Amino acid sequence: EKAKLLRSQPARIVEPKGLLYVQQREFAVTTPKDGSVSILGSDDATTCHIVVLRHTGSGATCLTHCDGSDTEAEVSLIMSSVKSFSNTTGYGRLEVHLVGGFNDDRQLSQKLTNQLLRAFDLQPDEVHLVTFCVTELNDREEKDIHFPIIYGIAVNVKTAEIFPATFPEKGPDEDLRSAHVLTGATLTNIYDAKMEQLHIGPYFWRPFPHVDFWLEQDDKQILQNLSTSPLAEPPHFVSHIRATLTFLKEHPFPSRSLFPDRKPRIYKKNEEGLWEQVCSDKI
Repeated sequence: EKAKLLRSQPARIVEPKGLLYVQQREFAVTTPKDGSVSILGSDDATTCHIVVLRHTGSGATCLTHCDGSDTEAEVSLIMSSVKSFSNTTGYGRLEVHLVGGFNDDRQLSQKLTNQLLRAFDLQPDEVHLVTFCVTELNDREEKDIHFPIIYGIAVNVKTAEIFPATFPEKGPDEDLRSAHVLTGATLTNIYDAKMEQLHIGPYFWRPFPHVDFWLEQDDKQILQNLSTSPLAEPPHFVSHIRATLTFLKEHPFPSRSLFPDRKPRIYKKNEEGLWEQVCSDKI
């Protein structure tokens, strides 16, 4: 019923004001007391799943974008991150919302759904599954080709409302964060809720293999080889991958060009509710 209700809502466009956008293999956790961030969101999930974990007592809310790289470790990580904000609250329960995936040919979505359910089941804490809109419950068919119905969601940290969403603005540092994923990142916490600051990096990777080869390929080759579900990708998938590959070509050694002082790039919301970089020497 909950999945049906969620699927029936059109995707809302979420503007950057007050938004913290979470990319693949990233997570962020905050509470209703946060004066900078009121919405957590992520999109472009095809076989990936977006997970929202919330404690009803403290209102601490975590959103993450999982791709099945290390699901058990990821679930433990988001559990402890939400609990760290909720330990003082004597009441309330942990609730989880799973959205994403579809009936893809390789059954990657189904595998990820099973991994997530198992990982939450293995937790010592009780976790209540409140929204389950994944794989076959998030699938539509058009001319014998399967697609996800919902590609992205947002959660309002203040009201706990979850809704289908798209995000015109996926920054800051969109290419840098995507490059981190493409070079094999593990799940990374990008937000410090106590300081209300977004922390990107420091990230280090080796020069990306065959980057020139990939940049020379046509759109079809990139789609076929660098996507888990070529037929169901959103239209901007190839341009996004090209931008990320170009970034990796420009920065083969991030320790030299991006993080020479080995400190993160730090952002804070300004008066307009938009991210603005903070000079690291002020920290």
